Amino acid sequence: MARTQLIIFISSLLILPLAFPSTAAYKDVSEKPVEKKVDVVVEGVVYCQSCERFGTWSLTGAKTIPSAKVSVICKSHKGQVSFYKAFEADETGYFYGELDGFTISHALLDHPLQSCKVKLVSSPDENCRLLSNVNYGMYGAPLRFENKRLMGSNYEAVVYSAGPLAFRPNHCPPTPHY
Repeated sequence: MARTQLIIFISSLLILPLAFPSTAAYKDVSEKPVEKKVDVVVEGVVYCQSCERFGTWSLTGAKTIPSAKVSVICKSHKGQVSFYKAFEADETGYFYGELDGFTISHALLDHPLQSCKVKLVSSPDENCRLLSNVNYGMYGAPLRFENKRLMGSNYEAVVYSAGPLAFRPNHCPPTPHY
């Protein structure tokens, strides 16, 4: 009798794990791996070009314009506008814009380097509101990849630069020609 009870006890110990499976032994197939979010970011600085450098692309003597507005326009490989957003510079004239909602429909042709441009929109400086074409700010400054990335545990941002853009003064005194 003791032997029968011992066999039943050992059998129940062997069968018990089958009745209560360990959760650690099974991987939850419904659980998806966390995808890393990759954002596209554009940065640059907006200046007011000095009167002495008017007509050139030189920014020597230029001052930054706080709260200046720029826009990022991206077009698909078919020429259709696929993304538009305006960004405002901070108190140092620096703008940093995340292109939330920007999608690439064609991996090569719709890449931000080929499809996106940054344009000057407006300046809050009453004395420096005219558009200049420094770095093609009037018609669209192309983006440059400078191998700059911001990384987090589930986040990555690829940062593109638009280069410095500039407005020019509303009125510059005529330069004397000797």
